Amino acid sequence: VQLQASGGGLVQPGGSLRLSCEVSGREVAINSVTWNREFPGEQRELVATIRSGGSPNYAESVKGRFTISTDSARNTVYLQMNSLKPEDTAVYYCVAEGRYRFGSDYRPFHSWGPGTQVTVSS
Repeated sequence: VQLQASGGGLVQPGGSLRLSCEVSGREVAINSVTWNREFPGEQRELVATIRSGGSPNYAESVKGRFTISTDSARNTVYLQMNSLKPEDTAVYYCVAEGRYRFGSDYRPFHSWGPGTQVTVSS
């Protein structure tokens, strides 16, 4: 199972970005996807989580500004980030859990995607 994240970049304070995390693999069933971020200095924070059939959860620091959503047909999870602040500057990672087909069976997976840099600066 592979994850591909995209959508990072440089944006001015108050701007918006949308991150995408595409999960690919053989007959993948996703249970949850989490967006984490790593700040300069390597401190990490859980940003948002969405579980199959459940409500999303957000870090207090992003509530009301970020929205996590899914496109099941594309096995893609999005993180819409609005009203961005300089303190949102970080490398963003998506992490997915679920199961995938292996022969006649299913096996669990827990996979990290490559990080995508988000820089908020004027």
